[in-house]
Amino acid sequence: MQARNLTEGSILRNIITFSLPYLLSYFMQILYGMVDLFIVGQYCGVASITAVSIGSQVMHMLTVIIIGLAMGTTVVVGQAIGARNDRKAAAVVGNTISLFMMFSLFLTVVLVAGAKGIVSLIETPAEAVEGTENYLYICFIGIPFIVAYNIIASIFRGLGDTKSPMYFIAIACVANIVLDILFIGVLHYDAAGAALATTLAQTLSVIISLVMIRRHRIIAIHRSELRPHRAEMGAILKVGIPVALQDGFIQVAFIVITVIANMRGLNDAAAVGIVEKVIGALFLVPSAMLSAVSAIGAQNVGAGKMHRAKSTLWQAMRITVAYGIILAIIIQFTANWVVGIFTDDPNVIISGGQYLRSYIWDTGLAGIHFCFSGFFCACGASTISFIHNFCSIVLARIPFSYLFSINYPDTLYPMGIATPIGSLVSVIICVGFYRYYYAKR
Repeated sequence: MQARNLTEGSILRNIITFSLPYLLSYFMQILYGMVDLFIVGQYCGVASITAVSIGSQVMHMLTVIIIGLAMGTTVVVGQAIGARNDRKAAAVVGNTISLFMMFSLFLTVVLVAGAKGIVSLIETPAEAVEGTENYLYICFIGIPFIVAYNIIASIFRGLGDTKSPMYFIAIACVANIVLDILFIGVLHYDAAGAALATTLAQTLSVIISLVMIRRHRIIAIHRSELRPHRAEMGAILKVGIPVALQDGFIQVAFIVITVIANMRGLNDAAAVGIVEKVIGALFLVPSAMLSAVSAIGAQNVGAGKMHRAKSTLWQAMRITVAYGIILAIIIQFTANWVVGIFTDDPNVIISGGQYLRSYIWDTGLAGIHFCFSGFFCACGASTISFIHNFCSIVLARIPFSYLFSINYPDTLYPMGIATPIGSLVSVIICVGFYRYYYAKR
């Protein structure tokens, strides 16, 4: 089993060399949805844009939950590698494969059966119901391949390798663009075409990654390591379940905000959908820092080098805060232009620009609690991440979004402020936990 040692050398260099391939991978994954939305916007109407934005947001929620659950594998493999215990690392990888194979099949059956109910539950505008249903049916059938890609990526990151997942997702991204043009631009399949392109591209990525793993013997797993073992599965789930719940609650908050926007009408629904896609792309650096802190921190915790894990946290935080401040200033002057990339409807552009200008301030604040979450996960204390995100959602994001929507029906700007307020709550809680549990360790 090949692994990269992240417990020695320059911490800043480790962060950069680990996070850059991850950043590119995450960008290409976000590009999936953005390309879908862009091409649909060029060939279809507002109803199709809304269908793709709502459907892809549901899929993003599921993907984020899967990634959160797979974080357990990244951390436990990383700790084993840091402790120089290759046998345990192999056992964790084998149990990950067995666990997620069963999980993906169960999830596919449940989601396909409940697709119509999901579309109804999120108050999809009537004009976009059929397109959203078609989008979700196709994507739900492809759930096993989405799960497969993300567990493969989580294993590699636990080994300290972010380049291999980058290559796999690059293949899928190129395929998705070509298939989008074919299914939407040439065959006019609208929202269903976007879903079909994404699902087939993801499938291709998984097939190629498995072929490469087998051919180059990147990971050697014996049949005995595929048998479920309580210790390994327990360790994976101990870290992964709180992260999955945390990320799930965050996405539920976004879905609730989408429901609130949907109730305001088709234009606001499309505007919020576009901005969510843009925000997903602009959160590249905070997300990369979360992954870097969790993987690098896990190896150092496993090696008994807590001081290096803490230094990784603070250096990553400086990077993401600086990025967030610079980006927020730029967006104040370019918000309408950014939204206008995806649609030429003036009402959607104005509403989307309002929402983006206030929402963007969350980049720096979220970056802080993202880094803390990565550190807590590396220490095996992912429950802390769940706690601060749950409080943030319940105390701020959802209630403020609803109140601002009701009291300011003519603008989306106040609704966008709700998310930064929620992140501020998370930051305060994270600082408190860190000072109490880890500051003097």
